Amino acid sequence: MSDTKNQLDQLCINTVRMLAVDAIEKANSGHPGMPLGASPMAFALFTKFMRHNPANPNWFNRDRFILSAGHASALLYSLLHITGYAISLDDLKKFRQLSSITPGHPEYGVTPGVDATTGPLGQGFAMGVGMALAERVLGKMFNKDGFDVVDHYTFAIVSDGDLMEGISSEAASLAGHIKLGKLIYLYDDNDISIDGNTDITFTENVQQRFEAYGWHTQTVTDANDLTAITYALETAEQETDKPSIIIVRSHIGYGSPKQDTSAAHGAPLGKEGLLKTKDFYGWDKEKSFFVPSQIAEFRKSFLKKTADYESQWNSLFKKYQEKYPAQAKQLSNLINGILPEGWDNKVKNMSFKSGEGPMATRDASGKFMNAAADGLINLIGGSADLGSSVKTTLKNYPAVGGLTSTDKLGRNIYFGVREHAMGAIVNGLALHGGIIPFCSTFFVFSDYMRSSIRLAALMNIHSIFVFSHDSIGVGEDGPTHQPIEHLASLRAMPNMNVIRPADANETIAAWKYALTAKKPVTLILSRQKLPVLEDAKYSTLSNIDKGGYILSDSDGTPDCVLISSGSEVSVILEAKKILDEKGVKTRVVSLPSWELFDAQNSDYKNSVIPQNIKIRVAVEAGSTMGWHKYVGDCGYVIGIDEFGSSAPGDVLFEKYNITAENVVKKTLGLIKK
Repeated sequence: MSDTKNQLDQLCINTVRMLAVDAIEKANSGHPGMPLGASPMAFALFTKFMRHNPANPNWFNRDRFILSAGHASALLYSLLHITGYAISLDDLKKFRQLSSITPGHPEYGVTPGVDATTGPLGQGFAMGVGMALAERVLGKMFNKDGFDVVDHYTFAIVSDGDLMEGISSEAASLAGHIKLGKLIYLYDDNDISIDGNTDITFTENVQQRFEAYGWHTQTVTDANDLTAITYALETAEQETDKPSIIIVRSHIGYGSPKQDTSAAHGAPLGKEGLLKTKDFYGWDKEKSFFVPSQIAEFRKSFLKKTADYESQWNSLFKKYQEKYPAQAKQLSNLINGILPEGWDNKVKNMSFKSGEGPMATRDASGKFMNAAADGLINLIGGSADLGSSVKTTLKNYPAVGGLTSTDKLGRNIYFGVREHAMGAIVNGLALHGGIIPFCSTFFVFSDYMRSSIRLAALMNIHSIFVFSHDSIGVGEDGPTHQPIEHLASLRAMPNMNVIRPADANETIAAWKYALTAKKPVTLILSRQKLPVLEDAKYSTLSNIDKGGYILSDSDGTPDCVLISSGSEVSVILEAKKILDEKGVKTRVVSLPSWELFDAQNSDYKNSVIPQNIKIRVAVEAGSTMGWHKYVGDCGYVIGIDEFGSSAPGDVLFEKYNITAENVVKKTLGLIKK
């Protein structure tokens, strides 16, 4: 019986290999090397260890899987096909084609069974840390004796390239530090990168490196040895206090004429190479996308087993509901993205009065977060060693990592100076579900996080990025810490909702939007104190979702429109006072979010910034790029298109002419034309 089972396993593995290379050949594009080399470890993991249900890819308590080496997507799609996910042979035949569900790299939300978008190397490695952390946090929140309703592993297959990326070092270090024992990675160690053998750049001892990080390590010397791989995975699951990495020695392009060469990495095998590869595996050379008849029986048996996984959990959860109804309802709501009932009790009517100012928007943000935290048990996150500066520490809660003697659950993640991994870990928390994650640092350091922010936007997940020290207002730290091009850069990113609030009350509204939007949001906050714009006078609390609104208007049709975001809104309000005194009827528009404003209908946008009013001036202490679409050909943009300087913030605003007096001068100049 065991021989028959082993033969079927090998047949399944070879089917995955051949489907992958056929898909790549048909597309005339793709990466055949890793599917040929890594299929045995992927098959063993998917069919012998992972608890998942292809009939319900979104079952909450499933084991998560990330193909961090996303270039091997043909391997994943073929494996998903033979295990019963809703990926047909026709889908495999449309690999890398327009509108297919089998794109060139795995995309979350496109392909059933894909838990994360991967491709930029190292991102998947770090997102897996976030998923494992989410499992731990939710387990500590909701599990009871005999009722481990949140109980799963996070697995990934990573590559040489993944481990070269710095983000993986950051994430591995943190994972080892917080002892994520249910995180298990298979490392496809094939010694090949695009430019040749990895020994031209990568000669470190990976096992010793990960042992130093606090990981449990093992080595499997032959990627085709299913017995050894199975034993290693069993051993890894028994290690509860350390994350695990299994180093699996493989041959890229195994069985092909390109085996063990960089030529196997990123190009089809070619007609002759494909035939020789099929010869090696004893495969039918006359048929493409051939699936042996035995696979259907394997799939049927496998689907029954995986359905049982979910059925057993459903039975457990039903008993949990009977014994702990309140907690069960709460967990179900979190899983479905429903905010806890009464979450906003402490912030529903929150607002700041002018007498409480001036106040930095980072301070207002911190006050809101701490007021909302008790009602949002799943608001979890932290900072890259800047919590006290960015004001994102939840003061009544300890660090994530366990229950304290006061029985309070940790809510603060101390990421350390690891911005790149921090962004991806937050994405992993969001992808897992049940968590509203946030992370924070100085705005200028968003450069270290750009790939993670971009993936959050691409996946359209509920990651919240909080950046303070938003402009030259940083002051004496100088140009290395003063963002100039960063706002324009993030605003250019599709699907990223960037909000730069003008004061404390816009900050409250921005946070409420960020928590309820279920989309990626970036909050851009000031270090310097700003006047508080009272809601009773300015309606600052009710307009964030529109992206832009009339903050202060003239009597009758305005002669000019002044537009700004963030700290410079107070500058144009001062300019309005001067212009009003000069008899120039002036409208002030706060535009905290271009994305949200641009999404409004044309009637609303024209009501705020009328196209027939040609005298328009925009003001922002950053790059002028993009502002011209709001001011038009006859308008003017006051901004900064050079790096800053080291000096007190108020001195720098004078130096770079971000002043009410300059706004008045430019506006009057336009009127005189």
